[in-house]
Amino acid sequence: MSNLSHSIVAETAYLTLHYRLASVDGSDIVSTFADNPATLQLGTGQLAPFLEACLIGLGEGARQTFDLPPERAFGPRNPELIRPISRTTLDENSGAGEQYAVGDMVEFAAPGGGKFAGILREIDSDTAVFDFNHPLAGQTLTFEVEIIGIL
Repeated sequence: MSNLSHSIVAETAYLTLHYRLASVDGSDIVSTFADNPATLQLGTGQLAPFLEACLIGLGEGARQTFDLPPERAFGPRNPELIRPISRTTLDENSGAGEQYAVGDMVEFAAPGGGKFAGILREIDSDTAVFDFNHPLAGQTLTFEVEIIGIL
């Protein structure tokens, strides 16, 4: 029996891996399994922190599936993030003559720079109602990972 120590994923590890994030019904949100594996460094924002947390402590060659309830994923849906926006504000954040349809994702300039996005839920001549929850908020997700290499 050889007693080789295997590499373990640490918080700043540089990894080559396959991963798949799927909704509870099994449809892929993102998957690398059919293509080339991903190479990334943990702690740099390339993966969401809750996904990185699943990887910590896994060994090279590990293949594991995690079921993540909303509390461990993008959070529960927050009804306070469904907000009316005046058409004036919408127009200020739009290109001239831009038309919107329910279901569109629209970006807004945030105070102090940056952007935030919402999904249009309803619209009339005065008001547009946007849902600023993350599109995956409130969903249970499946995260499947295969650690190919730890550098």
